[in-house]
Amino acid sequence: MRNDSLFQLQDANTPFAGRHLIDGVWQGEATAEFHSYMPAENRALPWTFPEAGSAELQALMQSAQTAFGQYRQTSRAARAAFLRQIATEIEVLGSVLVETVMAETALPQARVEGERGRTCNQLRLFAGLLDEPAASTYLPAQPQRVPLPAPELRLDTVPLGPVLVFAASNFPLAFSVAGGDTASALAAGCPVIVKAHNAHPATSALVAQAIDKARQACDLPAGVFQLVYAQRHDFSAQLLQHPVVKAVAFTGSELLGLHFQKLIQQRAVPVPFYGELGSQNPLLLLPEQLALHGAAFATALAQSVLQGNGQFCTRPGLVFVPDQPETGAMLDMLTGSFTATSLVTLLTAKIAEGYRHSCAVLNGLPGVTQLAEGRSALVEKGCQVLPRLFITDAMRWHELPQLQHEVFGPATVLIRYRTLAEIAAILPTLKGQLTCTVYGTDQDLQALQPLLPLLVDCCGRLIRNQMPTGVEVCSAMQHGGPFPASTDLRFTAVGTASYQRFVRPICWQNFGG
Repeated sequence: MRNDSLFQLQDANTPFAGRHLIDGVWQGEATAEFHSYMPAENRALPWTFPEAGSAELQALMQSAQTAFGQYRQTSRAARAAFLRQIATEIEVLGSVLVETVMAETALPQARVEGERGRTCNQLRLFAGLLDEPAASTYLPAQPQRVPLPAPELRLDTVPLGPVLVFAASNFPLAFSVAGGDTASALAAGCPVIVKAHNAHPATSALVAQAIDKARQACDLPAGVFQLVYAQRHDFSAQLLQHPVVKAVAFTGSELLGLHFQKLIQQRAVPVPFYGELGSQNPLLLLPEQLALHGAAFATALAQSVLQGNGQFCTRPGLVFVPDQPETGAMLDMLTGSFTATSLVTLLTAKIAEGYRHSCAVLNGLPGVTQLAEGRSALVEKGCQVLPRLFITDAMRWHELPQLQHEVFGPATVLIRYRTLAEIAAILPTLKGQLTCTVYGTDQDLQALQPLLPLLVDCCGRLIRNQMPTGVEVCSAMQHGGPFPASTDLRFTAVGTASYQRFVRPICWQNFGG
């Protein structure tokens, strides 16, 4: 058993040996081969972690299955209390958590504190949902109905079972160990197994500690929440294909997500796979809006693309701008914003390498021009990259399928169009998106009306006159969309409706109201 004091990391030079949390016990021996990393300094941290194997897999699944039998029977009030206690325990971690996240991600303090607030708020949001009576539909029996009597029917939901959550890299708190997937699954009555992300393992240990303390305080089964570390891909495959797992939540690359989906379909009994795989979040600037508010648009776009160093899944990566007299001034402003930047630090060296490769591909495409690049006396290396701005013409769209490949990082592609007819020809070819955004006046929108159904078909959230970076966590949010934005466009990964991913309908006939 591991004492809490061993989790009190002091600074980036303090050795720390992490462990798995399995069946309520911290176990497994850390190895030097699996260590945390400090992207800001491109160096390893003295924080090491264990590698899971067959013994850990068996223990995880046995504990989760046992816990499900008990946890599914808990009251909504008990689950609400658990979620609120998790939020409290995360807040109790204080500066230790903030400093650990900053060390492992290079995210600034204000961003980390804001994400911590979002994480705790969404836990409490689900608790509030559980405070309300469970939704059900009841129809009384009609024994006198002719020609046949009608039975008594009640439509309800039941939890699916143990849920496997793959923590995301770009939101080390809000989409990670205690993020929206975990919160919604626990709210639904499902035990959770989290595969910690290799980019922030110490952060994962701290948050797991908070969840386990909340579990103990609420006297819940040990297997309600478990955390496991693994760098090997074959262990992730074994997790995905284990029969105890009844649903999987994943946020990551399209390539890995498709691989996971294939593995799940190979199971003897396939289960739901809720994957968020990628989005370019196209943005359409309309003519009158540009003429009246071009400068404000340029400022907002630069801020949105560069926010979080471009590592938001809602970053606008394809921006359609009209080719008209005011376009030049707007482009000058955008170019100035990008050239005023310097090296920025991405979450991992792998992400940075992928970003540099994607930008090199764009720069080599015929008809694509790099308008701007950040300036630095230092060379891009490790986790450090330069922001970039590209431009091409709408007439080349159909010749350049590479434009639809997501560039994860601080870059965007401007696409000049002359008429809305060019946009109408492009929209049916767009891949599924989390968001589509329109910047336009009322007069602009009147001209755009015939194209709105095409925009709706592309995305899960259609936005007007506001950048897509920023997702409100509430009951009215849809964070998902047609493939590859998500693998099941009927559900959201953000907001209280995400609870529906981890329950299924059950009809009770003649059991009483």
